[in-house]
Amino acid sequence: MRPEWGLAGCRGFVAAPRARTAGQDLDGTVFLHDYDWQLDAGAATLELILSAPVVVASWIALQYHGSAIAPETFGAGNKLLHNVVGGIGVLEGNGGPLRTGLPWQSVHDGQSLRHVPSRLVVAVDAPEEMISRVLDRRPEVRALFDNGWLTLLALDSAGAGVRRYAGGTWVAGALNEEVNRAAA
Repeated sequence: MRPEWGLAGCRGFVAAPRARTAGQDLDGTVFLHDYDWQLDAGAATLELILSAPVVVASWIALQYHGSAIAPETFGAGNKLLHNVVGGIGVLEGNGGPLRTGLPWQSVHDGQSLRHVPSRLVVAVDAPEEMISRVLDRRPEVRALFDNGWLTLLALDSAGAGVRRYAGGTWVAGALNEEVNRAAA
């Protein structure tokens, strides 16, 4: 295995009690965060999760996404030819444009994509009102969802349903439908 494939395939982020995903084969494609909203008075922990680990996961997922769907624009080309420039990017060979994305070997194995392009789906086990309050306090995080870079789902505590955040409102939907919509 290539070490650069460690995060290839990242498609989801779950903030829920670990029991919600225990025993499921997520194929290494989901960032897991153990979170119990009932122990989070004031939603301080949820705010920290949405404004730090989710943002970092979005950077990772979006960098893989861009490098897979438009490698000439957002990728870094062939890593065998890289020359690091000032710690901010690479040149492929001894010239050309500065490349800041991931090398082709990070998203492709020579035969097929190792990273299937999809938008990151963030699933949070917390009441919608609580999540919305955090988004009100963090407009920079809200923008990731409002502008369609990420999909936000609220899981109900029984594990039977899901609602999707859609520009300030919450709409009902089946989990598989939401994941498939985000992958498109």
